[in-house]
Amino acid sequence: MSAKDQAHALPEKSGVYMMKDSDDKVIYVGKAKNLRRRVSSYFLPNRDAKTSALVGRIDHIDYMITGNEYEALVLENNLIKKYNPHYNILLKDGKSYPMIKITCERFPRVYKTRRILDDGSSYYGPFSATGALETYLDLIRSNYPLRLCSGPIERHRSPCLYYHIHKCPGPCIGMIDEKTYQGYVDEIRDFLCGNDVSLVARLEKEMRQDARELRFEEAAKKRDQISALESIGKAQSVESALADDSRDYAAVALRGSLCTVAIIQLRDGRVIGKALYRAETFSDETEVLLSFLVQYYSDGDNLPRELYVNQEIDSSLIADYFSRELGVPLYIGFPKDGKHYRILRMAEVNAAEDVDKRLGRIDNADALSRLAELIGLDHSPVYIEGFDIAQLAGKYTTASLIVFRNGNPSVKEYRRFNMKTLDGRIDDFQSMREAVSRRYSRLFNEERPMPDLVMVDGGKGQVHVAVDELEALGLDFIPVVGLAERNEEIVFPDDRPNLVLDKADPALRILIALRDECHRFATSANQRMRSRDAGFALLQSIEGVGIKRAERIMKECGSIEGVLANGAQELANRCSVPLTVAQRIIKQLTL
Repeated sequence: MSAKDQAHALPEKSGVYMMKDSDDKVIYVGKAKNLRRRVSSYFLPNRDAKTSALVGRIDHIDYMITGNEYEALVLENNLIKKYNPHYNILLKDGKSYPMIKITCERFPRVYKTRRILDDGSSYYGPFSATGALETYLDLIRSNYPLRLCSGPIERHRSPCLYYHIHKCPGPCIGMIDEKTYQGYVDEIRDFLCGNDVSLVARLEKEMRQDARELRFEEAAKKRDQISALESIGKAQSVESALADDSRDYAAVALRGSLCTVAIIQLRDGRVIGKALYRAETFSDETEVLLSFLVQYYSDGDNLPRELYVNQEIDSSLIADYFSRELGVPLYIGFPKDGKHYRILRMAEVNAAEDVDKRLGRIDNADALSRLAELIGLDHSPVYIEGFDIAQLAGKYTTASLIVFRNGNPSVKEYRRFNMKTLDGRIDDFQSMREAVSRRYSRLFNEERPMPDLVMVDGGKGQVHVAVDELEALGLDFIPVVGLAERNEEIVFPDDRPNLVLDKADPALRILIALRDECHRFATSANQRMRSRDAGFALLQSIEGVGIKRAERIMKECGSIEGVLANGAQELANRCSVPLTVAQRIIKQLTL
């Protein structure tokens, strides 16, 4: 029985399916409300390229029936962890953000960890940047004699190497008593909680003494330590399983079969961590994100009270998972504007940029050669440019220009055109005409190379507009095609009929990727223009920020997301505003 026949024979019940190759290896695990309907959809005609690639590897399909979709969600997560399928997102170890741990021992140790255990130890952090954590550890090692060896303290006849190089006080040979040692640990706890006055005072006293005795190198070291304490001293707090203000922002970006999920965590109004998780997948964005979230939070560590996502996932499923499996309530939001959208947008940008970088490493030589053959070019189109138009009720109309080199995005060459000839009218043809004219008149005037192929998002009308403008510029030698979205048809400017290819055709996949990237870039530009207008108003509502400062900040940072990407001191320096105003801006935007 073929895999397709197996799919049609599945029961119409909720459950989990496992797609296997000829070696009986699980290559994909998925869940479904209706197994037959969901799995059969993989074998429909005109499926997309990535689904066709998966179907080509399926030899047989196993399944498990569950009582409901929630049980399927939990079982799917367990099977992904068990089989590690190539086309499912699977988190790697180390997703937790680093902490400083003080062990619960007679002579405690202090070190970095990513695991929080219920062993009586104290944990401080999390730390959003490893540099801040390492600064703390350097301060501790430089100023407090603590043991570095692991295991229980036992009496030895001779100490280890650390004692001889003055890195350990030698508790194992009785060179320091428990009370004195504990005093050092108590002082470390104080300054990790932000009570660093005594340490700063001691360092300042030692710095002055070193300077008086001409030990300038040691004095400079003390100065740097004091500066580090002042910059981050009160930024961290003792870890709490659920902070009062705990929010996570998760965004997924998908390009073909490649996906990246970005997550940003805020605790007590501070960004404590950012991370990216990569995979190849044959799910859509909502399925990818839901599966990711279940895996990400399954260990129960550092859970948020609020979760904001860029896809409208089944919120009841993930909320049930938090409630039943993790024992905590969860609010889930899908913001389209406002403060939560601005932070979520940062996650989206990070995820999209990561996928774009990964696409740049794919070899498309064969696909480009086939594309040249299909559309009648005399050589492979290694340099392709694509256009798309986005507008909202005639306002914020923009054209996006996308450049692909060797079949991969060349992001640094992307351009946007804000329309100058529409006067508020809705006219996609005129927008295309203006964008093509501006782009290629500039390339011509600057004597720069012309593309091997131009692709426009649309049918005959858009193609003819582009061709007319190129002919007017004397550039009629540049080939132009369109891609009509309805059936993914390749549209020619001459009398040739539209070309319909199998969705798995590698040549078509190049054009689809180009068109999708055009659309994403044009839409994101449109959103940023709207966001920019809203950003001016938002900044001006903050005490100490008037029109001039708002303009200067938006010019430097580009958007509210760009503002939030800076720390207060960096924002103050970059935008020439007082530190107190910069601090107020960051606070207001993340409240």
